[in-house]
Amino acid sequence: MPVRDIDIFIARLDRWWPDLLDGWAAPYGGHPDGDSALDRLVERLADRYRERTEPLKRHDLARTLKPDWFTDPSMIGYVFYVDRFAGTLAGVADHLDYLAELGVRYVHLMPLLQAREGEDDGGYAVMDYRAVDPALGTIADLEQLCGHLRDRGISVCVDLVLNHTAAEHAWARRARAGDPWAEAMYRIYPDRTMPDRFEATLPEVFPTFAPGNFTRIKGGRWAWTTFHSYQWDLDWSNPEVFLEMTDVLLSLANLGVDVFRLDAVAFMWKRLGTNCQNQPEVHDLLQALRACARIAAPAVIFKAEAIVGPDQLAHYLGLGRHHGRVADMAYQNSLMVQFWSSLAAGDTRLMTHVLREFPHKPVNTAWATYIRCHDDIGWAVTESDAAAVGWDGPAHRAFLSAFYTGAFPGSFARGEGFQVNPETGDQRVSGTFASLAGLEAAIEAADPEAITKAIERILLGHALILGWDGIPLLYMGDEIGMLNDRSYLDMPDQAADNRWLHRPRMDWVAAGRRHQPATVEGRIFAGLRALIETRRRTPQLSAAAPLRIVDGLGQSVFGFVREHPLGWLIALHGFGDRDAMVDPALLPKPASGILVDLLDGSRRLATRPIVVPARGVLWLVAAAGLE
Repeated sequence: MPVRDIDIFIARLDRWWPDLLDGWAAPYGGHPDGDSALDRLVERLADRYRERTEPLKRHDLARTLKPDWFTDPSMIGYVFYVDRFAGTLAGVADHLDYLAELGVRYVHLMPLLQAREGEDDGGYAVMDYRAVDPALGTIADLEQLCGHLRDRGISVCVDLVLNHTAAEHAWARRARAGDPWAEAMYRIYPDRTMPDRFEATLPEVFPTFAPGNFTRIKGGRWAWTTFHSYQWDLDWSNPEVFLEMTDVLLSLANLGVDVFRLDAVAFMWKRLGTNCQNQPEVHDLLQALRACARIAAPAVIFKAEAIVGPDQLAHYLGLGRHHGRVADMAYQNSLMVQFWSSLAAGDTRLMTHVLREFPHKPVNTAWATYIRCHDDIGWAVTESDAAAVGWDGPAHRAFLSAFYTGAFPGSFARGEGFQVNPETGDQRVSGTFASLAGLEAAIEAADPEAITKAIERILLGHALILGWDGIPLLYMGDEIGMLNDRSYLDMPDQAADNRWLHRPRMDWVAAGRRHQPATVEGRIFAGLRALIETRRRTPQLSAAAPLRIVDGLGQSVFGFVREHPLGWLIALHGFGDRDAMVDPALLPKPASGILVDLLDGSRRLATRPIVVPARGVLWLVAAAGLE
């Protein structure tokens, strides 16, 4: 390498070595191969850094000079399966103007690495981390697309499945054949003795169609398979797993990937007598992995896919000795759940209680906020939270399932039940944003008023995630109100999984109507685009700006305050079917005595009750001066 690059690498190694060593110590400090593996790890980091292109090294420098780049209010995410958005990776490049028009600065290309044939858990059963699904293109196509997006100022997120590989991965094939090195990459047992001991405390992720956590393989052995029989859990207590997965990550980063969605991270470390989720070593591993990325590819950030309880979630952004040193982003699942709960009930008390008690994140991190994603919606409402507002937890969860599957009288939603738990009766729900928000039923009924209400619900949800302290993630098609797609029933590999209901193919004909103000597509797209533009020029909506929930706003109103040196912002959301009045005494007081709504430019006296429209949103700031 040039002397400049050697000096830079050594400086970064020196800067991040304490984080790497601290994260390495608990999982591998006592391992007989721990020291030699650490030496080889540093060699891998140097090798991957040497291979990094000059444009990416300049990209690293720019990101190093602005390490909070992902907290900027202009960061808007867009999530899609490549084949459903544009057919191929090359096809995505044909729609960059569309993404730019919407205001997108971050795209998440849903699982695109080569998965096993047949059932593949939506692409999360990876058989080759160094190849792209041939139907989508090649690794060269991915690198080229990353370059095009980077030129447009758009960051690329790709999934990296850390907990498991497909049973067809080269390591798994070698393990089945008896290769000791490959067998040590997985949790494989000679008989049922240890699996039975672990099963005593392990829950089942998919009790209906993938019961149990172990699968019998060749030779009477048992492989740990948390999710499906064709997904083998890696053994992260083996430092070779860390080396190989770090090498995979940095090789993908060298193609231009900026963000890695670290899949199923909560399950990475196993401990007998526990549920084998959220173990302390997980946070050590992620801290060490993050340090490796900072050394060899500092433009890269991590997004933890940890769908866990609030008491565990903030740990994935780093608390205590890991403060701000684990992942840079994590999914804010509770915000999504509480949106749908408040929308169905017309009551925000549970939402206010849950989100008020939610742990604060480190200032150098961001939530990934969303109203729905590629997955189903699970009603993560605890008995204690429900009881805090006088509700019954199981009854409320049952109400939400009935409401969003259309079974509850008067429901506007059109969803389908997913994964009924026979012991608890709990049921998750599948469906697109628009169909769950009432647009499908309203269009079928040809009811203009119901259509308007559905559009208002959609924009209410988008405003909520745009105002939160994170990066809002829009799922493909929600910006034009795409409805449930039942064609998955005709696909043998998808028919048993109704999550494909809300993974439609992009309707480019419908998208062409986004500039027609009288159409549903035009109304939703224009409303969302206005919200995004307002967010872009509002510094209070940086992910780094603290967020404080406001209590006592009324049964149907949810609100919070965003603090910033340039002044605060008050966000108010109406979840009822009638306008609501908010007492201004509950809100910050502007020195000018005048409040301005950034969304419509209207001005009002700060001493008068504030009207929050049904299904409406206000973003209020002081009219003049600093607050």
